[in-house]
Amino acid sequence: MPTIETFHMPDAGEGLTEADIVTWRVAPGDTVEVNQPLVEIETAKSLVELPCPFDGVVVRLLAQEGDTVEVGVAIAEFDTDPDGEAPADDAPVAQDAVAAEAVVEAPSAAPAAPAPAPETPAPAASSPAEEGSGAVLVGYGVKAGSAQRRPRRDGALDPIGGADQASDYPVLAKPPVRKLARELGVELTTLTPSGPGGLVTREDVEQAAQAMSARSLATYAADDQPWLESGYSKDGGRSTRVPVRSVRKRTAEAMVKSAFTAPHVTVFHTADVTETMNLVKRLKADREFQDVRVTPLLIVAKALLLAVRRHPEINAAWDDAAQEIVYKHFVNLGIAASTPRGLLVPNIKDAHRLPLKELALEIGELTSLARENRTPPSALSGGTISITNVGPLGIDTGTPILNPGESAILAFGAIREQPWVHEGEIKVRWVTQLALSFDHRLVDGELGARVLADVGRVMSDPSQGLVWA
Repeated sequence: MPTIETFHMPDAGEGLTEADIVTWRVAPGDTVEVNQPLVEIETAKSLVELPCPFDGVVVRLLAQEGDTVEVGVAIAEFDTDPDGEAPADDAPVAQDAVAAEAVVEAPSAAPAAPAPAPETPAPAASSPAEEGSGAVLVGYGVKAGSAQRRPRRDGALDPIGGADQASDYPVLAKPPVRKLARELGVELTTLTPSGPGGLVTREDVEQAAQAMSARSLATYAADDQPWLESGYSKDGGRSTRVPVRSVRKRTAEAMVKSAFTAPHVTVFHTADVTETMNLVKRLKADREFQDVRVTPLLIVAKALLLAVRRHPEINAAWDDAAQEIVYKHFVNLGIAASTPRGLLVPNIKDAHRLPLKELALEIGELTSLARENRTPPSALSGGTISITNVGPLGIDTGTPILNPGESAILAFGAIREQPWVHEGEIKVRWVTQLALSFDHRLVDGELGARVLADVGRVMSDPSQGLVWA
């Protein structure tokens, strides 16, 4: 007797309540082992690969790729005793059930059209092995009339058009459906009706239009636009609609909540960072730093950590439920990273404790994992203050929005050669703009200005950091 075990969506950590199914690593009928990669899911914070919890055979996958599933909902079934003997009468019972269901479906699918379509011979009964997907459970598998079902919406659309799908019989469709087909440029005679009695439905037309737009997008979209693959069109390919899910959805929710909960104030500072550029050049040539990536971002990160040390009250959070200000005695430094799935802000735990080289290693590892969509959920929570580096994009500065639960975020702009008054003379110097956004409930203007000024002082004269360290 088969022993069926059900696998439920686990809590991936940090109190997340749902996740999206990204890629199944197995299929029904596959033999699996404990800890074998089972499914890749996307949470509000990162991609996570779930291991298989059972030895046995995959019976069913209860969620499709692209589905959003709440924690605790069943997503797969396994037969953990596939070699167990089933009762001798199991097979006849299953066959009788399928046959009875087919008989019930046959009258309900009787055509009501004036001229019935040519009869299609019923497929011969096949064994589970011939089905190619393992044992067929009662109520599942191929049934009579399944060829008339409309294509799935998951992108694996059956081709439309072609002589084998055209019909010499009148097309049955209601006037609104015919109008929709004309608007979307869909030829009704190419469709496989899914409605009762061979009626073309609105869904059939929309499905065909999506298939057309997918082909149009394939010729229009470049390879560097993977977001188009998950989209669909309502206007024949002239625009693409992409459902908002996972990282993008959670980022939008967090930013809206932050913008309308915390009163943002931003202060700006233009700094001569020529000495920072000289330091970066020296560190790149230093044997101690040959195995790490040294950039101006490393120096600005260290400068911010020094400023927080001098003004620890900037490193705080507002507890709205308790109506308390929480001052943090540690710095989890967030570094904003752009990824194919949206903006992530992983943070370096206890960054205030790290020497310069270790800080460089952590920044490199953090950004690399983020861009590869391998950031662990733990790195995306618990941040206390953040940096967003807009300089590589050629942007001078901005007014960044706070990450929820943080009191400040520093924007680091492009570094450019500009005329600058230095020691009483106009010289060409490396100059950048810094911007600090902060929560005005926690941080007043003077504190924010002092913190930003200190960051600028270290960037202008890195040796100042030795005094404050």
